[in-house]
Amino acid sequence: MISDVTSLLVLAAGMGSRYGGLKQLDPVGPNRETLMDYSIYDAKRAGFSRVVFLIRREMREDFEDQVGRKYQGILEVDYAYQDKDDLPGGFVCPPGRDKPWGTGHAVWAARDALQGFPFAVINADDFYGAETFTELMKAVSDQSSPEGMLECAMVGFRLSETLSEHGTVSRGICQTENGYLQSVEEWTEISQETEIKGRNPAGKVLSLTGEETTSMNVWAFPPNAFSRLGNGFSRFLKTMPDPLKSEFYLPAAVDEWIKEGSGRVSVRPASCSWMGVTYKEDKPRVQELIQGLVRAGDYPMVLLAAS
Repeated sequence: MISDVTSLLVLAAGMGSRYGGLKQLDPVGPNRETLMDYSIYDAKRAGFSRVVFLIRREMREDFEDQVGRKYQGILEVDYAYQDKDDLPGGFVCPPGRDKPWGTGHAVWAARDALQGFPFAVINADDFYGAETFTELMKAVSDQSSPEGMLECAMVGFRLSETLSEHGTVSRGICQTENGYLQSVEEWTEISQETEIKGRNPAGKVLSLTGEETTSMNVWAFPPNAFSRLGNGFSRFLKTMPDPLKSEFYLPAAVDEWIKEGSGRVSVRPASCSWMGVTYKEDKPRVQELIQGLVRAGDYPMVLLAAS
């Protein structure tokens, strides 16, 4: 990867149906900071100078008022839009489809804003910690892609640290070997009661240990990832089982690259804890943890004033 462009793609188009609103804009910090604000603060400290927000077009006005304008003069801000009608040539959105196509489609939808540049990807509604962005900066700066090979990276978290006490979650469960990703599968309905259980891609409910390496959509990609994503999305559209509900997940796209030998992904274990607000009931705990980090001096009381 080349090192002169340091772009961060923030996936913020999710509807927040389980949370009950636009959780990307919900304040959790002592001065109404969002989790996104903390991620961008950490990204800037790590050396990122440009952020691209992937949103729905109808969110633009509220999003720019509450998020984008805060970063004027701090780093470069751009926008990309996820639209269910944004499809590869030869495809049209099936009648009755009322939702976008998942995280793989979300990244592909940012192709015009990021074409030609290496970039990192994060979710808008997760807290990853400062060290995560240091690792992402190394990934987009230090690597070079062999001919025909997608050289990628991800930061992996321990599954047990990414669950919610208030409902089920979906996670990318990873198999690794010698520091490289061997496979990643999208598991759904993961919950922890007496034990951790989830539904694998084949639809089977199975037990999990909690020690599994988990993808929280923290990736670094080279510029040619967009053409591969577009090809994979086209194959998905031809074979999807349910035209109204099937989603093109980013982990599934990456898994396909690994299996066909066209890409490899170095896995960098997270050295800090993840936190997020999948459900409204998660928010008080996240607020408490953020306050603890502020008291410890990891973050200033007024975040943007220190950017």
